[in-house]
Amino acid sequence: MTEQTMVVRERQTKETAVRVEMRLGSGVADIQTTIPFLDHMMTVLARYAGLDLTIRAQGDLRHHLIEDVALTVGAAMAAVVPATAARYGERTVPMDDALVQVVLDAGGRPYYAGKLPSSLYQHWMRSFSDASQFTLHLRVLRGSDRHHIVEAAFKALGFALRQAAVDAGAVFSTKGAVMLTEGR
Repeated sequence: MTEQTMVVRERQTKETAVRVEMRLGSGVADIQTTIPFLDHMMTVLARYAGLDLTIRAQGDLRHHLIEDVALTVGAAMAAVVPATAARYGERTVPMDDALVQVVLDAGGRPYYAGKLPSSLYQHWMRSFSDASQFTLHLRVLRGSDRHHIVEAAFKALGFALRQAAVDAGAVFSTKGAVMLTEGR
């Protein structure tokens, strides 16, 4: 990954205020969401994905805040992946009793399939996939400790994103570069 300019995405609702600054970099994170475990998972994601990531978020309910952080991080991720990215990434990560695999395609077609033992972080993954417009398959191969499973999932996602976001110097699609524009 090459150094690039910082991308900023903000999401404001009656329920939450989220600001994300992101670039492909060295994995430096500065996260403040008011939810310690979410802060930890976003720090893990930044480190393993090689993202320089700053998040400031506050909100009324944990569910709203976790969802809106996922949507904003996903939108920022879509903006930092180069058009000539390798596009595909896969990683399986063990963490104590847990073993989790993530396979993704950063090709602009959102789809999520997976099941985490936490409805909040299951929703985070789906919301991230929708907002980034990435295909994301997540498989929990084994494990019983919810913390270990969720953390292994974020580590695997980070590694897969790092692999997919590498600038390969070519467009990996038989369609060539796909551009969507907003018409009037």
